[in-house]
Amino acid sequence: MDGKTLTAVATDGHRLALNHIETDVACEHNQVIIPRKTVLELQRLLSDTDDSVQIDLADNQIRFTFGSIELLSKLVEGKFPNHERVVPKGYKNRLSINRESLQHALQRTTILPEKLKAVRLLLDAGTLKISSHNEQEEATEEIETDYTGDRIDIGFNAAYILDILSNQKSDKVVVELGDSNSSILVTFPDKTTIKHVVMPMRI
Repeated sequence: MDGKTLTAVATDGHRLALNHIETDVACEHNQVIIPRKTVLELQRLLSDTDDSVQIDLADNQIRFTFGSIELLSKLVEGKFPNHERVVPKGYKNRLSINRESLQHALQRTTILPEKLKAVRLLLDAGTLKISSHNEQEEATEEIETDYTGDRIDIGFNAAYILDILSNQKSDKVVVELGDSNSSILVTFPDKTTIKHVVMPMRI
């Protein structure tokens, strides 16, 4: 929390998601870590209400109050990683693509990998090629795009990207890339406060 801006960030070391909203009341700069179970319970409870949420902090506790509900939780001790260092800036390679087209192509190509949903993305002028394989077979999808950046051959755990795409309803998704060894930045043109970072993997 910083002034009237509340930023929520989550990471598992392989990917990061962040969003920020404007609040009605300004707060002093403060940073806390909320347990995953609390976040999931809060998400479930808030899905049934449009009430405003009041957030109160104590030394090692947080309280969410809305409607007739009061949710109290302990906080996680420690310091959260500096997310601003993780979010890429200044990438010149930019792919804008229909969200459902990318989602369906990834779903079709990930039927082969048996454990880790590893896919290979090859970006070249005008095309995106997605491929995956197991010991016996290979699946390939090719999508025409308006991509004009560098030729990039990069691997990912497709499950991470599918999580992002399935939790948004935007028509377009933007993927910004550095090179084959750099994380990617995933954003949505109609939801500029939301950012996702996904680390690449060797395939």
